[in-house]
Amino acid sequence: MKRVFLMLSAVCLVGFTSCKEDATTKIDETNVAAAAVRDAQSSKFPVLTFSETEHDFGEIINGTPVENVFTYKNTGDSPLVITNIKSTCGCTIPQDWSKEPLAPGAEGKFTVKFNGKGNGNTSKAVTITANTEKGSEVVRIKAFVKPDPNAPAKVAPANSPMAPVVK
Repeated sequence: MKRVFLMLSAVCLVGFTSCKEDATTKIDETNVAAAAVRDAQSSKFPVLTFSETEHDFGEIINGTPVENVFTYKNTGDSPLVITNIKSTCGCTIPQDWSKEPLAPGAEGKFTVKFNGKGNGNTSKAVTITANTEKGSEVVRIKAFVKPDPNAPAKVAPANSPMAPVVK
């Protein structure tokens, strides 16, 4: 046991004394300068600025498709890349956005189509996933959906509490 301890101590002593070179002598100043430039650039994010963040279609008839074009601008210091645009449901369809980087100061647009289904006040969110500082932005569409006056009247089933009572 003493031999194992003595041997282990000797190996540790050789290991600690063999490294005489100071770590600061291995630092390459060009790498430090390049890292400083890279770190300064990484703190600059694109900024997604919309001309409007909410569009109100007003009153629409149920089943009437409507659409709006949202325009945006990159007001940040680095290229903007939109990776995805999605809505909260299948009745709202975002489309036609560029997947190419948008330079600082440049403008872009995308279309949101809404099928007009619903009843009363309807609001839908559209989420834009991009390389901004927050990672995503949200725009909204809203409308007041009125019943279609030309639609056939719905008849309640005979066993429904809404069915007319026959005496």
